[in-house]
Amino acid sequence: MRVLLSLAKLYPLLLVAIAWELAARAGLVRPIFLPPVSTVIAALPALFWSGDILAPLGTSLYRAALGLAVAMIVGIGLGFLMARVRWIKWLLDPLVSLAFPSPKVAFLPIFVLWFGIDHLSKIALVAITCVFPFIIAAEAGARTVSRTQLWAAETMGTSRSGLVFRIILPGSLPSLMSGVRIAVPFALVSAFTAEMIAGGGGLGGDLIYAQRFFETTTVFALLLVMLVTGYLADALVLGLRRRVLRWHEG
Repeated sequence: MRVLLSLAKLYPLLLVAIAWELAARAGLVRPIFLPPVSTVIAALPALFWSGDILAPLGTSLYRAALGLAVAMIVGIGLGFLMARVRWIKWLLDPLVSLAFPSPKVAFLPIFVLWFGIDHLSKIALVAITCVFPFIIAAEAGARTVSRTQLWAAETMGTSRSGLVFRIILPGSLPSLMSGVRIAVPFALVSAFTAEMIAGGGGLGGDLIYAQRFFETTTVFALLLVMLVTGYLADALVLGLRRRVLRWHEG
C-alpha cells in the first residue's frame, strides 16, 4: 500500500518527465535549449564519478547548513525573548515585520563587499534569510506554553534557564519544527542563488559556468540535483518531525 501511495505522489513528476522527453525527441525544442530527460539522467553518473557534482554539492550544503545553524540559534533566542520580554517585543516586532518579506538576495552585493565571494558572504545571506522564520516560530511556540505551567515551575524553584530548556523549549517544539521545514528550503535556495550571482564555487556557481559554455545537459543535470537535494532535505525534516513530535502527533 505504501509503495502505491509513493508511486501516486510521483505520478505528476512522471507526466512532466514524459512530456519533456517527447517534446525533445520530437524536435519541438532544439537540444541546446532542452535536451531529452533521458540524456540528462544518463549524464549524471559521469558527473558524479568525475567529482563535478559531489564536491560543489558539499560546498553548497556546508554553506546552507552553517547559515541555517546560525539562524536557528539567533532566531530561537530572539523569538523566546520576544515572547517573554515586552520591551524586546516592542523593539524587534517592527524590524521583523519589515525585514521578513523583503528580498534578502538584495543584501548579497553588500555581503560580497564586506566578506568577499567565498564562504562567508553566502553563509551570511543564508543566515539573514532563515533567521526570521525561526523568530516567528519560536515566538508563536513560546506563547502557546501555559502561563499556569510556567508559574507552577517557578513556584517549585525552577531557574530562568530551567524554564527555557525544560518548559518553553519542549512546549514550542511543534511550532519550531514548522519553522525548520520553512527555513531548510530557504537555506538551500539562498545558497544556490548566491553562488549563481556571486560565484565562489558551489553547485550554483558550476551551473552558471556550464550555462556560459552552452553545456545544456550539464545545466539540467545540476538543476536536477538541486531539485532532488531539496526534496530529500524536506523528507529528512518530515522524518525528524515525526520522530521528535511522536507524543504530539500521536
